[in-house]
Amino acid sequence: MRVKLVQYTPDCEKLIASGAKLCYSSAGIDAISENLDREGTEKFLNMLLSMGHESPVEHATFTFAVEGVSRSLLAQLTRHRIASYTVKSQRYVKEGQFEYVTPPEIENDEKAKEIYIKTMEMEQKAYNELTDILQKKHYETFIAEGKDEKKAQSMAEKKAIEDARYVLPNSCSTTLMMTFNTRSLYNFFEHRCCERAQWEIREMANIMLSLVKEVAPVLFKKSGPPCLKGTCPEGKMSCGKMSEKRNEYLGS
Repeated sequence: MRVKLVQYTPDCEKLIASGAKLCYSSAGIDAISENLDREGTEKFLNMLLSMGHESPVEHATFTFAVEGVSRSLLAQLTRHRIASYTVKSQRYVKEGQFEYVTPPEIENDEKAKEIYIKTMEMEQKAYNELTDILQKKHYETFIAEGKDEKKAQSMAEKKAIEDARYVLPNSCSTTLMMTFNTRSLYNFFEHRCCERAQWEIREMANIMLSLVKEVAPVLFKKSGPPCLKGTCPEGKMSCGKMSEKRNEYLGS
């Protein structure tokens, strides 16, 4: 898995503090910004977040590029609807030799790993065979319709992989870019940094959190699983590690 913070709102903490101060000040935006130094920004953001006033944080956005994650993760990720996603298409990109994600529990079990690898090889073989069969069929159709050979070949391949992709597994890796605003990231981290989250998306969430903390440490210093707020919402399903998690994310 590779996660990179490729873009974010410049000086985002001061921007958010300036926007939030508009709610409480008769001064103009220029005057407010000029009077906000680093210390003043941090103090005001701490007050703002302690009050639970989160709407101003939506003014800052963060864009991540992610590689080497599974289509299974993608299905979970897009449940977070207040974000923008761009994903490598399996309709237009042929999986000549698809890469895949192996769960740690399978990776660490010799017999399970052997079965898993064989299954991936079977999936690849089926994908290749279906692509060849469908491509030939569509090529002949396009030629009969009067398309030139080069165009018919290109159109036939795209048409073939559109249907052949249905045999590809959830483990098939993909590449994506995604953009969240700060408030959406708070929600994302609450759900996906939790021990109850699936291992792959939890790993990605923790990497994302470490990246945004580097550029906006005040905004995200209390971000993480919901137990950081003092209670666990999972009830009987709780991992029972609240103290450990508070120390991991808050250092306390």
